[in-house]
Amino acid sequence: MPSVQQTYRPLLESVAFAARAHQGQKRKDGQTPYASHVFRACLVLRQVFGVDDPRVLIAAALHDTLEDTTTDFDDLVEQFGREVAEWVAVLTKDSRLPEEEREKAYIAGLARAPWQVKAAKLADIFDNLMDLPSTPPEKHGKSLKKLRRYLDALASEPAEPVRRAWQIVSDLHSEMAAKK
Repeated sequence: MPSVQQTYRPLLESVAFAARAHQGQKRKDGQTPYASHVFRACLVLRQVFGVDDPRVLIAAALHDTLEDTTTDFDDLVEQFGREVAEWVAVLTKDSRLPEEEREKAYIAGLARAPWQVKAAKLADIFDNLMDLPSTPPEKHGKSLKKLRRYLDALASEPAEPVRRAWQIVSDLHSEMAAKK
């Protein structure tokens, strides 16, 4: 049986890793450090959705590192193991593809993903929805449509933590769309 330190040190290290990787980046409001988003996704996953698997929380903390920083897949494998790195890779859009193809490939990957990835993505969507008021109102419609497509891709997951999380996020999306 792993010690408490062996169980939780990687989670704390992933938070520090994400903070360093996103250093200097800001959220869309231009003031909030970007790292707050990935930390909030972790909190949502744990506190709102009730997911307590440290590996899933690590993936949530790292979910934007491949897409938005200089971190590469091998860095994640070395620091956090192949499984977590593969989950983060599924949560990453392929910037080599044209935007339309990139979105289609990303959505297809989410639909096929293991429940752990789906739960982390739902936490990401939840935080992005909660952050919507800090984005310019003219961008709300486009953001809501994109997030709805992601929700639709995640809708068929039978695993309980994801079903419950999906309903919470879907309800939040409906609330936000009604305010538009």
